[in-house]
Amino acid sequence: MPPPPADVDPRSGYCAATKTFHSIRPPVPLPPPELPLSFPSFTFSLLPAEHPSRPALIDAATGESVPYPTFLSRVSALAATLRARLGVARGDVAFVLAPPGVHVPVLYFALMAVGAVVSPANPALTAGEISGLVALSGPSVAFAVKATAGKLPPGLNTVLLDSAQFLSFLHEPRGEDGTAAGADVVIHQSDTAAILYSSGTTGRAKAVALTHRNLIASNATRAGLATEVLMIAVPIFHIYGFTFCLRLAPSANTLVLHTARRFDSSAVLAAVGRFGVTRLALAPPALLAIVRAAEKDETLIARAATLQVVNCGGAPMATGLFWRFSHKFPDVCLLQGYGLTETTSGFCRAVGEEESAQIGSVGRLSWGAEVKIVHPESEVALPPCMPGELWVRGPFVMKGYAGDKESTSKILDSEGWLRTGDLCYIDKDGIVFVVDRLKELIKYKGYQIPPAELESLLQTHPDIDEAAVVPYPDDQAGELPAAFIVRRSGSNLHEAQIKEFVAKQVVHYKQIHHVFFVNSIPKNAAGKILRKDLTKLALQHARSKL
Repeated sequence: MPPPPADVDPRSGYCAATKTFHSIRPPVPLPPPELPLSFPSFTFSLLPAEHPSRPALIDAATGESVPYPTFLSRVSALAATLRARLGVARGDVAFVLAPPGVHVPVLYFALMAVGAVVSPANPALTAGEISGLVALSGPSVAFAVKATAGKLPPGLNTVLLDSAQFLSFLHEPRGEDGTAAGADVVIHQSDTAAILYSSGTTGRAKAVALTHRNLIASNATRAGLATEVLMIAVPIFHIYGFTFCLRLAPSANTLVLHTARRFDSSAVLAAVGRFGVTRLALAPPALLAIVRAAEKDETLIARAATLQVVNCGGAPMATGLFWRFSHKFPDVCLLQGYGLTETTSGFCRAVGEEESAQIGSVGRLSWGAEVKIVHPESEVALPPCMPGELWVRGPFVMKGYAGDKESTSKILDSEGWLRTGDLCYIDKDGIVFVVDRLKELIKYKGYQIPPAELESLLQTHPDIDEAAVVPYPDDQAGELPAAFIVRRSGSNLHEAQIKEFVAKQVVHYKQIHHVFFVNSIPKNAAGKILRKDLTKLALQHARSKL
């Protein structure tokens, strides 16, 4: 990465001459981009020469442990088998439809080691939805389990991870010369390493192609960090969980996988204590569940005594939830980040207690990130503290949408700038704040209202557990804010109280006009509110009143 311009403000990272924000993090060395190199080769090269005997992988439900030497030998053996017995070659796409387990990270690394493309998907999807994703990525082989294999399109060559055949693949001998599998495969950093699917919450799903260079750049920022015991309680087919699976190296971390079918906050906190977890990765709904459990039973807090850091990502987190967590777990640093599938997960991260204390922020730009804050209509780049659409450029930005040049050109320009579609601003200290999705702004008589702002406010009410705000059609105003509310257990909170609570704290045009009480807020696997579902409900209600 070239150094930022000399006239960059060292406090904010802003360059007035180019109207571009640069990372003020310490530089991170990356290999030359023209050097043939796969992500597994890069990250494994950073491991200690003497591989530690500590666990690489642990199944939180069963306690099954895979030590580092075993993990590395399984990756090598599986890579050799993929080539020799399954004919998997460089560039082949491998569709993965399996729940979390200790074999899945091994599979991810082995596929990338031979130049194949890893393409994980949500195992809870229907056969029809899976067929659509398969059509996008065009896999030549699939990896599933007995419970999910029936959802795959007929005719797709499928290997079951819970079969004796696959287990035998993990113990195949190395080549006669003893060399590691894939050593003779020339893999370029520009080769596609993974295809992940965007959530499709604001439209149809797209196949995001990420390169080995993208993964190297995203993971290199963590090189040299202290060894941790990481627990993942987020979907590993989603970019958030997927990139956490790749954090085994370079620091020889232990990865504890939450493999239960349903999230159980008590079980997660018990696993934290049992395996000495120091960092826990969660989405906001899971964090809320943990807070609720701790508020009901404070003995659960003691179970998490080893916990130092909680990463919360995948979706926005309400300010009220931050305070509730901090009150119950005052010694745990709660860190937020921001990124997209298209940016290989987070390119903004809060680091340390100082940045964690910046409530509502997602930290500072990671090394290598360049950002413009652009006026949504004029496309003029804006200075610090001014909100606009965030455009980002860096070595972590996707190659493009697989087989969809038109969609790629709409979001990624010829200079490498990716339009995130998010309304953000960067303050004078280089701290990034995400306001809301541009497409989700409520348009009230020419005013623009960010739903996330009202949701954060609503969730500070002691009788509200969750809230979602969507537009409600109105002939005169265009759109009015409407709130879907999940009341705290035992509460008899009513509509007038909610409207009054909000009205006292916001300007007139941001006031809530309609309130709907629900048992739960619909979310996707990453914890993002499915606003389109709630908007449909609001629209149906409006039509029923005509």
